[in-house]
Amino acid sequence: MENPGKSFIPANRAAVCKYMKMITLPKLRDALRDLKPVVKVDPALAGRARVPIERMVAIAP
Repeated sequence: MENPGKSFIPANRAAVCKYMKMITLPKLRDALRDLKPVVKVDPALAGRARVPIERMVAIAP
């Protein structure tokens, strides 16, 4: 809404996550402020997920 002329070009049109679209700035602010909700992940699953997540958020030098 703040940039009506901006258009986003998806890298893959099939890669749509309806849950990511539910995140709003007020919800993010509240979660960071209140440290809730708490999400618990099985350590084995977390270990397998760590590498691709770190690649996703890595900043190239």
